[in-house]
Amino acid sequence: MNVQLFIPCFVDQLYPEIGMHTARLLEMAGCTVSYNANQTCCGQPAYNAGFLQDARKVSEKFIADFAGTDYIVAPSGSCVGYVRGSFEEMFNNTSCHNDARQITKRIYDLSEFLIDVLKKDDFGATLNGVATYHDACGALRECGIKAGPRQLLSKVKGLELREMKECETCCGFGGTFAVKYEPISIGMAQTKVNSALETGADYMISTDISCLMHMDAYIRKAGIPLRVMHLAEVLASGN
Repeated sequence: MNVQLFIPCFVDQLYPEIGMHTARLLEMAGCTVSYNANQTCCGQPAYNAGFLQDARKVSEKFIADFAGTDYIVAPSGSCVGYVRGSFEEMFNNTSCHNDARQITKRIYDLSEFLIDVLKKDDFGATLNGVATYHDACGALRECGIKAGPRQLLSKVKGLELREMKECETCCGFGGTFAVKYEPISIGMAQTKVNSALETGADYMISTDISCLMHMDAYIRKAGIPLRVMHLAEVLASGN
């Protein structure tokens, strides 16, 4: 199975190891992975900020960069949710409409691609400790991702998964929201982290590094003994 790898901005610029883990997991599952080095942003930041013309230009490039019929897989429910939820309407009655519609059917978050398409949930990973899972807004609300990551984590040897009360509550990042409404954003991160701590977790895991980055900043500032990990990083542990 041929897969085009889409690496979102946060991963590319700040956490490239997550991209490497994603490629490795796909290859372990038997996929032939390709990476277009010309790829850039999907357009979500501009779209969310209200700059629709700018978003359309960036998204047009995304469509061109990922032309073809291969599956597109990204370690980010947020970016996948944007493409699925916005492209068809954004390019309605344009020359890109058919290509935009097709790309929304080919793009998957890593967790749902492994579970729903490849039907594979065990990568022989090992991580000792207690973990809790954060349902990122994009993954949960835009992609409907809920059970898949938990199924994947249940196969990790040595890992005990405990649900926190605020598992579906927003962490407070929200892109520019964290900048424009900093006090509210910090308060939301505090609520989320406290909920995780109540479970006795050593790790907080999610599909979206942007959420984890935001909460990790609060964790480090407060000196809290809690480690954040992307799902791809966990699944690659011990291999």
